[in-house]
Amino acid sequence: MENVTSLEFNVPTKNEVSSANQEIFDNLNKALGFVPNLYATMAYSDNGLGRYLNFQNAKTSFSNKEKEAINLIVSQINGCVYCLSAHTVIGKMNGFTDAQLIEIRKGKSEHPKLNALVKLASEITERKGNTSEEALDEFFTQGYTKEHLVDLILQVSDKTAMNYLHNLTKVPVDFPLAETI
Repeated sequence: MENVTSLEFNVPTKNEVSSANQEIFDNLNKALGFVPNLYATMAYSDNGLGRYLNFQNAKTSFSNKEKEAINLIVSQINGCVYCLSAHTVIGKMNGFTDAQLIEIRKGKSEHPKLNALVKLASEITERKGNTSEEALDEFFTQGYTKEHLVDLILQVSDKTAMNYLHNLTKVPVDFPLAETI
């Protein structure tokens, strides 16, 4: 059994991971130009990184912009500086301004439909799935469907897993640090 002291996590290199994960590292390098530290940390598990990437990249009823709004509010609530930093960059790539990103992290949006999504994602995260009828009603009033609700729960779980991984491992953030609010 591996001897690990409390919170001692180095980011594994390509040579330190399984051959399946080495192939994923190569694919990430081709697609992104680097292997994000949090992804590399998942490679401590022979199956974890591939399993997670399949889950993260699965089709959803949300646009990329909506996914980023969910990722930001969940990461804000869970206090994950790594994911806030990464999704601030990705949010900008998907058309959000700096001001809009901060507003989403504060749990709101000037756009009514996105506001309903952010509010419900916030409640799902904070209340462990026990949301108010008001937030759920507003979500549906804004045009979201039961399919969206299922996909929202899956997106919250996706981001929560990564938030928890970073909060426990504290590997270095390899994105520009998100502004503290």
